[in-house]
Amino acid sequence: MQINVTFRHIEPSDPLRAYAEEKISRVKKYLDEPVDAHVVLKVEKFRHIAEVTIDANGLRINGAEETDDMYSAIDKLADTLEGQVKKGKEKVRRRKPVTMGKDFGGTTVPPAAGLSEDDRETRVIRSEQVHAKPMDVDEAVMQLNIGGGEFMVFTNRRTGRVNVLYHRKDGHFGLIETVG
Repeated sequence: MQINVTFRHIEPSDPLRAYAEEKISRVKKYLDEPVDAHVVLKVEKFRHIAEVTIDANGLRINGAEETDDMYSAIDKLADTLEGQVKKGKEKVRRRKPVTMGKDFGGTTVPPAAGLSEDDRETRVIRSEQVHAKPMDVDEAVMQLNIGGGEFMVFTNRRTGRVNVLYHRKDGHFGLIETVG
């Protein structure tokens, strides 16, 4: 982790620089390499301000804290950064799909247990590509019965359009025809 410390309107001191580097380097364990951090320590009248910009493999994190003491401003900044990074990593972990065991290009998402209504969203759980073979509706019904699936996508020989044949709950078949 590369950390640059800049002093503005304050006398540069090695102990303060080392303290800032030590505190800011705590977030390194949550970020992917390479990590560059630029810390600015400044004093404006009676306020001591610690600001940081962290670039970590395409991720940019900014933070600033001000108190009446520079060491406490650095402490607050480090705590704020650590919280931001943990929260961001948790969001990424929750949204990252996990590959299913079967090799048909589908993905599954971990269950949304413990999430609030705002965090839940509709997701595509499985995706697969099918070849729409040309056939008649009667032939598609026969293929669907033999195959045992829930639906069949095919190209209707009579119309030349893509159709979907599916099992209805009442035991009959439904047919979806594309238009246009």
